[in-house]
Amino acid sequence: MGGFALAAALLVVATLVVLLRPWKRKPKASVATSDVNAGVYRDQLAEIDRDLAAGTLTPEDHAQARAELQRRLLDDVSAQETPAAATTSMRATAIVIALALPLAAAGMYAWRGSPQALDPLVVRAPEQKDVEKMVADLAARMEKNPDPRGFVVLARSYRAMGRLPDAEAAFNRIGPALQENATLLAEYADVLATRAMGNFDGKPMEVLNQALKLEPENPMAMSLAATAAYNRNDLATALKYWEQLLRIIPPDSDDARWLTEAIAKTREQMAGVGGSKAPAAATAAATAATNKPPLAAVAGAGVSGRVSLAPALASKVQPGDTVFIFARNPQGPRMPLAVQRTQVSALPFSFKLDDSLAMSPEAKISGASEVRIEARVSRSGNATPQSGDLIGASATVKPGASGVEVVIDQVRP
Repeated sequence: MGGFALAAALLVVATLVVLLRPWKRKPKASVATSDVNAGVYRDQLAEIDRDLAAGTLTPEDHAQARAELQRRLLDDVSAQETPAAATTSMRATAIVIALALPLAAAGMYAWRGSPQALDPLVVRAPEQKDVEKMVADLAARMEKNPDPRGFVVLARSYRAMGRLPDAEAAFNRIGPALQENATLLAEYADVLATRAMGNFDGKPMEVLNQALKLEPENPMAMSLAATAAYNRNDLATALKYWEQLLRIIPPDSDDARWLTEAIAKTREQMAGVGGSKAPAAATAAATAATNKPPLAAVAGAGVSGRVSLAPALASKVQPGDTVFIFARNPQGPRMPLAVQRTQVSALPFSFKLDDSLAMSPEAKISGASEVRIEARVSRSGNATPQSGDLIGASATVKPGASGVEVVIDQVRP
């Protein structure tokens, strides 16, 4: 606020200097004119005096001419008082301008500007409710005036917020532009697969293959294709995509380090060396390569929040049904980074997922750049997703997030 006020004050001062400069000039020409006129009158009086002495001018004419010169002299003296009055008037005008301009500028800014933006307490990052309102306003505009670009923004917003059914509906309304953009198709496939709790079979894979056909080296499409292959135990295909992806991303990025781990682990699995039989030296080397801190140092990297059941689905569950709560890497393998288990009778349930609940020492929440929390109700208690399970997912969050809300509000196809 101080910087803005100082800049505004300097601008006003500079403007006043430019405007008032002409008003400060003194009328020097009027002094020179009075001196000239006085000299002319003296010469004329001397001339009529010489004419009277020479007899060419009668006393009566001399007296009349002298009176006329005196009258003209008095008129000129009166006229010469006008510049002084004008100078006073100019000074008053300058004072009025100097006062009125800053007041007018301040009033105009208060009327048409944003004075509240100068308050540092007002300037803040948008809160969740602000984002939700903006998305709701955009959705209302799209209903009145459909526009492909607007539906792209709407679909991505819903996806980031974890509102997957709404995201899918928005993707479906983008139109032909969706079929021409590999990244959009990959995002659409991710929404479809996430809604199916990681199952890429059917439409998600069709959409993903379309994205790869348009752009074979699209990073997101390759990552999802590798995940789909890994989920169906096609390790060779997953390895191929990860190796291609590793060649096109920055080598010093977190994604590159994660891919290096995934590739090494997959090669071990293909060679029959992975799992619990992996040598301790290999595990230590992988940990050292990624510079991961010990578990005690990343205790704050967990994600906490609450899982609840939508009232509309309450009739479809029993108190003893099993509830699985897990964290996944949205861009990585579908293997959970952490899992917690409870029952429907405990809902709404406050969860906390951290590295102590990791299923593998190579895949932890602390090693992910972002995670998505998912929940699933299973009547059979089976950890494998089945048709008819009730599911829900959160928006994508960073490790360390708290207050994450997951609502189980969908039925798995």
